[in-house]
Amino acid sequence: MEKEILEERQGEILVQESVSKNTKKLFLESYGCQMNFSDSEIVASILNGEGYNTTTELEEADLILLNTCSIREKAEQTVRKRLSQFNAIKRKRPNLVIGVLGCMAERLKTKFLEEEHLVDLVVGPDAYRDLPNLLKNTDDGRNAINVILSKEETYADISPIRLGGNGVTAFVSITRGCDNMCTFCVVPFTRGRERSRDPHSILNECKELVSNGYKEITLLGQNIDSYLWYGGGPKKDFSKASELQKATAINFAQLLNMVAETCPEIRIRFSTSNPQDMHEEVLYVMAKHDNICKYIHLPVQSGSTSVLQRMNRQHTREEYIYLVDKIREIVPECAISHDIITGFCGETEEEHQETLSLMEYVKYDFGYMFAYSDRPGTLAHKKMKDDIPAEIKSRRLKEIISLQQRLSLERMKTYTNKVHEVLIEGTSKKSKDQWYGRISQNAVVVFTKTEGTKIGDFVKVAVHDCTSATLIGKIA
Repeated sequence: MEKEILEERQGEILVQESVSKNTKKLFLESYGCQMNFSDSEIVASILNGEGYNTTTELEEADLILLNTCSIREKAEQTVRKRLSQFNAIKRKRPNLVIGVLGCMAERLKTKFLEEEHLVDLVVGPDAYRDLPNLLKNTDDGRNAINVILSKEETYADISPIRLGGNGVTAFVSITRGCDNMCTFCVVPFTRGRERSRDPHSILNECKELVSNGYKEITLLGQNIDSYLWYGGGPKKDFSKASELQKATAINFAQLLNMVAETCPEIRIRFSTSNPQDMHEEVLYVMAKHDNICKYIHLPVQSGSTSVLQRMNRQHTREEYIYLVDKIREIVPECAISHDIITGFCGETEEEHQETLSLMEYVKYDFGYMFAYSDRPGTLAHKKMKDDIPAEIKSRRLKEIISLQQRLSLERMKTYTNKVHEVLIEGTSKKSKDQWYGRISQNAVVVFTKTEGTKIGDFVKVAVHDCTSATLIGKIA
């Protein structure tokens, strides 16, 4: 349980089916959030057209790319260690090209080339279309960099190559960037301003996934509920839109409804919801459609209004509780998960206790919990003192994790002695004789394989037992 709730996805090597005409090999490794993994599929698609197939074997790679996360110091340290390992290979193979993509590339920019000498290529999240040109520079022995952020780029016209997946579940990005300036967060600086993607391209991608046999999609965005499309450019220009554009604008609730009605045979999830942007209309759409999963990831960061103010979060404790109450009222079977940062600048013991009491009130299914990590470039780094001692952060984090483990077990018990529809996603890591999948509420279920069942099947599973992290059942 601790590993599941404490860590984001780390260092997954992504691979596609080979295209016979391609002669070069790309080793692509991704870290961090779901957006990074979705971006890696865009990168693979672009480079596929440049003659690259992906590989899991470092020794045969012509190009190594790391798609990086900058949200915490630990994530960056992991990438630096990995780059050192890659450079040991490069000393034996000088023609090997090593590049860094994503948020860490955007944050450090030329420092990677000037100070660390660990890479040949640095590419920010909005510059992946420029990869073919940048690689031509490296062919001549030069370093290459493009970290220009865009107000328009959504990669809407690029069909992602689905990497390393099970052929059953897929990500579909609907927004990029973030306009919220939370004082602890680097995302607005590494991913740029928020912009929404053309809904027709989203629907076309979803229909393509259905035709290719996918059974579940997750709509992605840093702040997915702030999706807004009116055919007139970035969301921030909506005030300049014509009356017709405003009248025909599509918000997230409307888009979610369109996807559910266009693809009734596919299961739909979405992430991440920002409390200040989530509207009751989304909840009514969730309640209306059986194929929209009853699960919301709703980061709170702190249960204390005073801490939330220092974080520049645009919601209070009371407003968050009101939203949770609405979720319980409109979608009573909905599961809720969280992000929590403990030990933020100036956090008192009383404020910490407010976080614990909020957790008790909401009764989250699970969560992602971290001790505050001071990130260069953020407002907190510039204006506030990281004044909570490490031992206090550690103690508070342990208390939060311990409480969440208890709450998770309580919530998992509510799913026992019931029959759930489960999408089979793969073989259990603990037993080759068991399948694993997830119920609508995102809880993982393991159950004994039976003849005729396969990955991608929807099956009815009777759940009879659980741990704090896993449901245990058998096909009903």
